Amino acid sequence: MYSIGQVAEMFGLPISTLRYYDKQGLFPKMERVSGIRKFSETEIEALRVIECLKKSGLEIKDIKQFMDWCVEGASTYPQRKALFEKQRERLEEELIHMNKVLDMLKFKCWYYEQAMRDGCEDQVQSMIPDGLPGDVQRAYENAHHD
Repeated sequence: MYSIGQVAEMFGLPISTLRYYDKQGLFPKMERVSGIRKFSETEIEALRVIECLKKSGLEIKDIKQFMDWCVEGASTYPQRKALFEKQRERLEEELIHMNKVLDMLKFKCWYYEQAMRDGCEDQVQSMIPDGLPGDVQRAYENAHHD
């Protein structure tokens, strides 16, 4: 069993956040000793899932729905799986977008490094789009592909 302070430190969260989660019903089976919250491995694992879902963009009300489904039992497996699939798909789409952004940044860093070395952009411009080095070419194409 862990105290709220220990859990806050473990997860790098403010104690107030853990209290808020508890008030929202995200730890439905949490034990209390003389009114003091005691976090078991069940709550620790629930907090890992809560933080994952939060980082995936889910709102607290939707996380609460997930936790309610967990309490309801096996009949809610399809809903729980669907929720995770939806978040996974959303993040995969976001990763594709972010990789395009990252590739544009990589290309531009290379571009300006070359321009600084040459003292102008003429040589670099003449290499676009087909005369770029392999890794730069791939970054350029990904950044410019719709």
